[in-house]
Amino acid sequence: MKRKIFAPEHEEFRATVRSFLAKEVLPYYEQWEKDGIVSRDAWRAAGKQGLLGFAVPEEYGGGGTPDFRYSAVLAEEFTRAGAPGLALGLHNDIIGPYLTGLATEEQKRRWLPGFCDGSLITAIAMTEPGAGSDLQGIRTHAEDRGDHWLLNGSKTFISSGILADLVIVVAKTTPEGGARGLSLLVVERGMDGFERGRNLDKIGQKAQDTAELFFHDVRVPKENLLGDLNGAFGHLMTNLAQERLSIAVSGIAAAEHVLELTTGYVREREAFGRPLAKLQHIRFEIAEMATECAVTRTFLDRCIEDHARGELDAVHASMAKWWATELQKRVADRCLQLHGGYGYMAEYPVARAFTDGRIQTIYGGTTEIMKEIIGRAVLG
Repeated sequence: MKRKIFAPEHEEFRATVRSFLAKEVLPYYEQWEKDGIVSRDAWRAAGKQGLLGFAVPEEYGGGGTPDFRYSAVLAEEFTRAGAPGLALGLHNDIIGPYLTGLATEEQKRRWLPGFCDGSLITAIAMTEPGAGSDLQGIRTHAEDRGDHWLLNGSKTFISSGILADLVIVVAKTTPEGGARGLSLLVVERGMDGFERGRNLDKIGQKAQDTAELFFHDVRVPKENLLGDLNGAFGHLMTNLAQERLSIAVSGIAAAEHVLELTTGYVREREAFGRPLAKLQHIRFEIAEMATECAVTRTFLDRCIEDHARGELDAVHASMAKWWATELQKRVADRCLQLHGGYGYMAEYPVARAFTDGRIQTIYGGTTEIMKEIIGRAVLG
C-alpha cells in the first residue's frame, strides 16, 4: 500500500539522509563495530548536514520544526542501512524534548547550540543495577548543599555513556518521596567525581557505546537542575510516548527490511533443484510476514500522523512499541531460519538484524510493561 503520510519535503530529506549514510557512516561502520564506538567526527558531520535538533528553535541552531515525520524518516533510513550505532534518534527524539521543553533560557543557550552542531553528545541515565522500569527503586541520590547538589550513585546500560558530554541523571532528591521525590540533574563531562565504567560488551548494536556511570560526590550546580525539583516522574512520563514511538518506527522498518532481504534470498537460493521461493512452505512464511508488516505499518503511520499533530496518547504509543518490536524480533528470527546456515554467519545482514534488534523489546520499556500500561487503561 502506498504510504500517504510524507510530503515532498520529507522525501527530499530522505534523499539527504541516504547520501549522508553513504558518505559518512557506511564506509566506517565495520570499524566502529570493532571499536565498540563511533567516531565523534560522524556526530559533527551529522550536525553540519542538519540531522540534529529538528525540533530545536532556529535561534539555538536547530531546525525549528517539531514535525516528527523528519525523525521517522531518519529512523527508517538508519534502520534500513543497518547502522543503529550512530544514535541520532536517542539524541533527537528522546533527550531533545527534555532540553527544549524543560531547560531555562540560560540552559538552552548553554547547551542547545552544541546539541545541534554535534559537538555536544547527550545521554539520559535512568537504569541502575537494581532498578530498571521501577523508578521507585532508584538509589542514586543528591543532597542539597546550598549552591549545589552533591550527587552519589551509579547507573548502568547507558546508551552513549562513553561519548556523552551531557548526561541527564535521574536522582532521588527527596528520600521519602518515592517516585515523586526524583529530579533531573544535568552532569557534564569533566565534573569531578563523574566516572565512566567499561564500555559494555553487548550481543548487538556493538558500534553504539553503552556504559556504566559512577557518581562520587559530584558537585552539580543548582543551575543544572532540569525542570521542576522532585518533578522527574512527571517529566519522564510526558516524554515517554515519543520515545516509544521512535523505537516502534525503527522496529517496523527493521522488520520490513529484513523481509525484503529474505525475499530476494529465497528467490535465488536453490534446494532440491529449484528456488526456495517455489516451495509452498516458504511462500506461506513470506506471505504471513508480509501481511503482518503491512498491517503494522498502517497502524504505525497513523501513530506518526497523530503524534505530528500532538494527539498520540501513552496507550497507543505503548501498543505501537510492543507490537512493532515483537514483530521485528519474530520476523528477524524467521528470516534467519529461512537463510539456513548462512543466516548464522555474522557477515550476513540477517544475522546482524537478529542481534541488533533483540534489545528493542527491552529498552524504552519492556513488552511486559507496555502490556501493563495498556491493560490498566482498558480495564481501569
